[in-house]
Amino acid sequence: MLEIEGVKKEYDELLNQLSDPELISNWEKFEELTKRKAFLEKIIEKEKEITDIKNKIEENKAILKSQEDQELVSLAETETGQMNEKLKKLEEELKKLLSEEEEPDAPKAIIMEIRAGTGGEEAALFAADLFKMYSKYAQLKGWKQKTLDSSPSELSGLKEIIFEMKNGDVWSKMKYEGGVHRVQRIPATEKSGRVHTSTATVAVLAKPTKTEIKINPADLKIDYYHSSGAGGQYVNKRMTAIRITHLPTGIIVTSQSERNLLQNKENAFSILEARLLQKKESEESEKLGGERRSQIGGAKRAEKIRTYNFPQDRITDHRIKKSFHNIGKIMEGELDPIIDSFKSLRAL
Repeated sequence: MLEIEGVKKEYDELLNQLSDPELISNWEKFEELTKRKAFLEKIIEKEKEITDIKNKIEENKAILKSQEDQELVSLAETETGQMNEKLKKLEEELKKLLSEEEEPDAPKAIIMEIRAGTGGEEAALFAADLFKMYSKYAQLKGWKQKTLDSSPSELSGLKEIIFEMKNGDVWSKMKYEGGVHRVQRIPATEKSGRVHTSTATVAVLAKPTKTEIKINPADLKIDYYHSSGAGGQYVNKRMTAIRITHLPTGIIVTSQSERNLLQNKENAFSILEARLLQKKESEESEKLGGERRSQIGGAKRAEKIRTYNFPQDRITDHRIKKSFHNIGKIMEGELDPIIDSFKSLRAL
């Protein structure tokens, strides 16, 4: 988490760098420093607002203590109450700014993968519920969403689904959703009323720009086949599904969600590029120290991050050891309380 004194020191250093005449010839560096300067200015301005309002509160306390003019005292009491509320709000805003990991080059889009884990058909139904939850959250945020590939189960669940989200702060909000999500509930398939425990895994991948990942066509093995998902008889009449194997890494991706072969090919390439970028970043992070590696984070599928306990109307995020109630509203996409609490506590 950033500290105010550190912010001010970094800001002064940035001003010195930006005053260098030679910097203008390095446009990328100039743009990067300018973005960082704008972010630090938000923090400094917020801290100034807090200082100003604290000074006004102290002035009002002096008026209240004097008790000389009752009309002025009454006005000071009212103002002090209002300013304390404003101060609380400003301090929360500052805390949020300080806890943010400012990423000038943050991905503009992500690719999420949800897969049914242990629990058979109930795990597939839970994977579908997670997909609906994230989709509704995306709608609330005004993000765009597109399904790249999916594999439905027999009872309208999902064995696997891969989808893209983009716009706004999608990376900041979603990047720590990766991991094992566990559900405890009575499945629709359970006749005895017994509570089952099932899991689904979530991975969140940054969608790379065209310059971040370059794929050599000679490194690819591409196969076409008949789609087997929803779409009736039409999808089976033509080879619209695609499987791409990246020979150097052995990564295999598929896409059959669209009726158009070209669109499925584009979807498959998007998935492949995201997985190659993740592999590249994972290899680079392994070379870094433990502290830096932990700051980078990632979609570690082996780590149980959250339990959705339906009988007790409770969702527990195990990483911050905090529970949230009203599971129905959360599953309808109201995820901000969980996501914001995790980001805030993680920054401490």
